[in-house]
Amino acid sequence: MFVVATAGHVDHGKSTLVRALTGMEPDRWAEERRRGLTIDLGFAWTRLASGRDVAFVDVPGHERFLGNMLAGLGPVPAVCFVVAADEGWQAQSSDHRDAIAALGISRGIVVLTRSDRAPGGADGVLARVRAELKDTGLQDAPAVIVSAVDGTGLDELRGAMDAMLASLPDPEPNARVRLWIDRSFTISGAGTVVTGTLTAGTLAQGDRLLLSGHDVASPVSVRALHSCNVAAGSVGPTSRVAVNLRSGLSADAIHRGDVLVTGDSWPVVDTVDVRRTMGASFADAPGQVVVHIGTAAVPGRMRPFGPDHARLTLDRRLPLELGDRLVLRATGSRSVLAGAQILDVEPPALDRRGDSGRRAGVLAAMPPGGNPLTEVVRRAAVRVEQLRRMGVAGLDRVPEGVRAVGEWWVHEPVFDAWRRRLRSAVEQLAEQDPLAAGLSRGAARDLIGPAGGALLEAVVRDAGLENRAGFIALPGQRRDLGAAEAGIGAVEDRLKIAPFAAPEAHDLNALGLGTRELAAAERSGRLLRLGDGVVLLPRAPALAMRELAALPQPFTTSEARRALDTTRRVAIPLLEYLDSRGWTRRLDANRRTIA
Repeated sequence: MFVVATAGHVDHGKSTLVRALTGMEPDRWAEERRRGLTIDLGFAWTRLASGRDVAFVDVPGHERFLGNMLAGLGPVPAVCFVVAADEGWQAQSSDHRDAIAALGISRGIVVLTRSDRAPGGADGVLARVRAELKDTGLQDAPAVIVSAVDGTGLDELRGAMDAMLASLPDPEPNARVRLWIDRSFTISGAGTVVTGTLTAGTLAQGDRLLLSGHDVASPVSVRALHSCNVAAGSVGPTSRVAVNLRSGLSADAIHRGDVLVTGDSWPVVDTVDVRRTMGASFADAPGQVVVHIGTAAVPGRMRPFGPDHARLTLDRRLPLELGDRLVLRATGSRSVLAGAQILDVEPPALDRRGDSGRRAGVLAAMPPGGNPLTEVVRRAAVRVEQLRRMGVAGLDRVPEGVRAVGEWWVHEPVFDAWRRRLRSAVEQLAEQDPLAAGLSRGAARDLIGPAGGALLEAVVRDAGLENRAGFIALPGQRRDLGAAEAGIGAVEDRLKIAPFAAPEAHDLNALGLGTRELAAAERSGRLLRLGDGVVLLPRAPALAMRELAALPQPFTTSEARRALDTTRRVAIPLLEYLDSRGWTRRLDANRRTIA
């Protein structure tokens, strides 16, 4: 299916045209039909000769209903721009042109209606229309002259529409869903139903979505789907779709401008930085504006950074991405003030003098769809999924100057700086305090900052360091222990001769070896500390197993003590250590066996 919106001045025949093309009545309210004036959005659909299904969103043309018109235009990819041949270009023609330009719609057809009332006059009107559409996306749009009354030109219009629809970019059925809601109502026996134009992604029965709205942010599921009054198990883009929700929410709790989105795949934000795409200079714009996107109209505050860039702070949070098009109106105005495009959905705080000017310079260099390298550089490190949620383009390959570390992208110079800083700090600590276990993980995170904290393990590896028991240290088993080196060396020499003759406490004290010195020696892999102050070489357990394996099994503690030529002070904690490693197995209070 394809979706096309109408646009044009009030009473120029938009609804009549839709009625003639589809055979359906687009005006939904009795008041509209009684007055002959479209007030709210209308919907109708038909099948073209090519077999393409096309749905129309018929928008009101009167200036009082500009908000409704923008809600109809906001999500659609193409328009029929309608001008009456007997009246020509009018005030709301300009408003609708400006809205189309602000939304960046570049596919459409110019339709001159009521040609039966202006015999021979359509050419002059078309020339004016061409002049008014200059420098917009519709400046080269095909034009068709029709009369809905006598049917003149309708077949030509259908053919032009077929050709125009064939030129539309292919939609993305696998994209995340963002369905801007334009209606909500209740159907007896089914419950709450919402409708909208699905431009990307696929909805399927049973899908779990998030409803982001004025008053709610609620998980919902899809109970059933219809498209153009036909039930469907799934609906892809671009389509008009009605979604029967299983949510516990009444239709009254859901409003036009609320959004159905795929899970947490969208950044839901209330502050964005934007670039002006058309209309009044931001420098002269009012501080209070109404921001239109999709079907939403949200009050907001503008902080200009000059004529072309500004920060918008919205009164409610919306699921937005880089490149989104916005229409801005001054509060209370019935015309378009300006168009804008989102450049940043995670803008930095501006607290210092001169920040606005500096920010304007940064925004001026930003592409509308975001630049992966720029986004990585400004954050130092960022998850690729975060960039994807923001709508950054070009994530299919790692940019030059960026290092991929698991799910993260890191700016190479920053990563190198983290590595050097961490290595230097660990080396300095080892030199100043040879007995230190190393740099704590908390201190390491503080050293490289919050951006690098999540990547600490990768930085440690790249710096050639080791993470031992929560401390970042220099690699290698043996290292100089400063003032304790001589004492540790003496213990090592003694244990090489008699592996199980652990020095007594007074021997260790005489060598200047206390708890801190012995702990440092153990961390460096030079000694093994057992309970009750027993110190042995790290290879002592393996040597003990060799001797114990030669004993008749099972063996007693006394037999083990004699085989190892040691005392109970050493034998008992050594045997308990072997038990804990699963090398020996205790049978009762006094007997063990090799496991």
